[in-house]
Amino acid sequence: MRNPVYLDYAATTPVDHDVAKAMAACLDIDGNFGNPASRSHVYGWNAEEAVETARTQLAALIGADAREVIWTSGATESNNLAIKGVAQGARRRHIVTSPIEHKAVVDTCKYLETQGFEVTWLKPAANGITTPDALREALRPDTLIASIMHANNELGVVNDIAALGAVCRVNGTIFHTDAAQSAGKVPIDVRRMHVDLISISAHKIYGPKGAGALYVRREPPVRLTPLLHGGGHEFGMRSGTLATHQIVGLGLAAEFMRERMAEENLRILSLRNRLLSHLRQLSGTSLHCGDAPRLPGIINVGFEGVDGETLLNALDDVAVSSGSACTSASVEPSYVLRGIGITDALAHASVRFSVGRYTTEEEIDHAGTRVVDLVSRLRSGR
Repeated sequence: MRNPVYLDYAATTPVDHDVAKAMAACLDIDGNFGNPASRSHVYGWNAEEAVETARTQLAALIGADAREVIWTSGATESNNLAIKGVAQGARRRHIVTSPIEHKAVVDTCKYLETQGFEVTWLKPAANGITTPDALREALRPDTLIASIMHANNELGVVNDIAALGAVCRVNGTIFHTDAAQSAGKVPIDVRRMHVDLISISAHKIYGPKGAGALYVRREPPVRLTPLLHGGGHEFGMRSGTLATHQIVGLGLAAEFMRERMAEENLRILSLRNRLLSHLRQLSGTSLHCGDAPRLPGIINVGFEGVDGETLLNALDDVAVSSGSACTSASVEPSYVLRGIGITDALAHASVRFSVGRYTTEEEIDHAGTRVVDLVSRLRSGR
C-alpha cells in the first residue's frame, strides 16, 4: 500500500536527506558530539565551530550579522522571547498585533494583557493583509512593540513587512515578525525591511523539529530580558546547552533554502497551480484571499456544501489540513478564516493544501482527482 500523498508542508516538512546526514554526524562517539560550551578541549572547539558555521548560514538567509542570531527551540519560543523579552520592565505598555497571528503570538499577547499591557487587535483586510495605513492608525506614543507575521500559516498571504517596519521605525516602536512560514521562501533582508526581531523555525524549511532562531537587531540594540536563566548562553539571551546536531541541521537547511529559493519556488508554484486547476473543476469552490500576494506553496480552499472534517476523514490517501496544526484538536472553525470574515459554514468547509520540495506532478494529479471525486460524492449524498 502506498503512503498517502503529503500536502501538509505548512504543518511540517520532512528533513532534507543531506541535512539528516549532517545531523547524524553530530551524535555518536565517532562524530562531532561535544558540548559547544566546553572550551578546554577539541571536542568542544569542534562543536562550537559547527554551531558558529550554522549561525553564519542562517544569518546569510536573512541578511543579518551572525551575532544577531539567537538559537531557540523553535518559532514558538522565539515569539515568546521576542514579545515577553521586550515587555519585561518596559515603560511603554501598549502592544499592536493581529487576531490572525499564530497562536504563539496571540496567546503571548493575551498573557501580557493579564499583566497590565493593553493590546490593540488590528483587524486584517478581507484578503488577510495587514496594511501599513491600518498599522499607522493603531500606533500610539506608548506603543512598545508591534508583531505582524510575514506570511500567514493558514492562508499563505504575505504582508509587506518592509512597509510595516518603516511605519514602526517612524513611531519608535519595536517591530517583530513571525517568519516561520516565509523564511527561505521569499527574500528577507533585515536591514531593508526595518525589522527588529524575526522568529524562524527549522521544521518549516526541511530542518529538524525542536530547533529555531530569533534574529535580534544589534544596532541600535534591542534589549531583551531572557526567559531562561542559567549560564548566560547565546549572548546572555537564552541559557542552556546548545543542541549541536539540531543547530547544524537548521544552518544547512537555511543554506539550501537560500541557494535553491528561486528554482524551487517556480517548481512549487507550478504544482500549486496544477492542483488549483483540478479543484476549480468544482462549482462552489473558492480560493480564500486569492487576490493577495502569497507564498508559492499554500492555498486555502472552501468547498460549499461540504463539511471539511468529513472530507478530511474520507480523504485517507491524501494528507491535508483544515488549518493550523497547532489548533487541529479544536472542532471550532478556523479562527484565521473567521478573522477575515469567512462564515462559519464556509470555514468548516475549507481545507489547506501545501506543496513542498518532494511533491510530484503525479501526486498532485492523484490528490486533485481524489478531492474532486469526493466533494462531488459528498454533495450528492453518495
